[in-house]
Amino acid sequence: MALPSLPLLLGIDFSSRPSRRKPILVAEGSRDGTLVRLEGLCRHETLPAFAVALSDPQRPSWIGGFDLPFGLPRELVMALGWPQQWLPLMRHYASLERTQIRTTFAVFCDSRPAGGKFAHRACDRPAGSSPSMKWVNPPVAWMMHAGVPLLIDAGVTLPGLHAGDPQRIALEAYPGLLARELIGRRPYKSDEPAKQTPERALAREQLIAALEEGRSRLGLRLVLDGAQREALLADPMGDALDAVLCLLQAGWAAGQPGYGLPVAIDPLEGWIVSADPLAAQAESAA
Repeated sequence: MALPSLPLLLGIDFSSRPSRRKPILVAEGSRDGTLVRLEGLCRHETLPAFAVALSDPQRPSWIGGFDLPFGLPRELVMALGWPQQWLPLMRHYASLERTQIRTTFAVFCDSRPAGGKFAHRACDRPAGSSPSMKWVNPPVAWMMHAGVPLLIDAGVTLPGLHAGDPQRIALEAYPGLLARELIGRRPYKSDEPAKQTPERALAREQLIAALEEGRSRLGLRLVLDGAQREALLADPMGDALDAVLCLLQAGWAAGQPGYGLPVAIDPLEGWIVSADPLAAQAESAA
């Protein structure tokens, strides 16, 4: 049975400090059955430029996978006495300077035993993602601090967290989840020139081939033309490829009831699209 017509798909590789060297990259595409076709890559070198794109009237309907965390761990929020509803919590978080956040999070971590310094969301370990409170390597806390207010101000819907425009759907994605399924933990990118090795280029080539062949559990095949494939392979920082991985996660969600999210997700923490909720339940029971 053919799927109903689906809206524009977006995959966003986000940066909290975009620049000409490292912009926010948006992969645009469409889904036709089990095929996800890459139709273009857009660059945004400033946060205001990206904010404008989120409300572009020429793109009134889309489902996007955003590579940034949408929520904080409930354990952390409770310990800090911060608001326990998502929108007031995010407003409070956005009102703080990064130096305040760093100090607050460091004090929290310092009070905890080695090996358990950070609080985690329920989705973090099933997805293999960094805790959303982490401020270095990678600084996902700053990505949330910069990105979530843009989504709120753009009036989009974040399913399970915040109701907005039902035609513009923002989902938390994580490219590493899909990449690890296909090539394991082999590194395929780096921002450091010294680490932009032939081995990482080979890993990108093999990851792209796996996406085109539809080897992942998402059951989707990526459709690229020759120039697009070469552009993804030639990007040693992997930002374009990460945007495409998020695009595929958005494409999978577009064909799932409730965007493939668990029926019950923590309304403070949110969920990473395509992460396995059964893995979270098994860990909780262990």
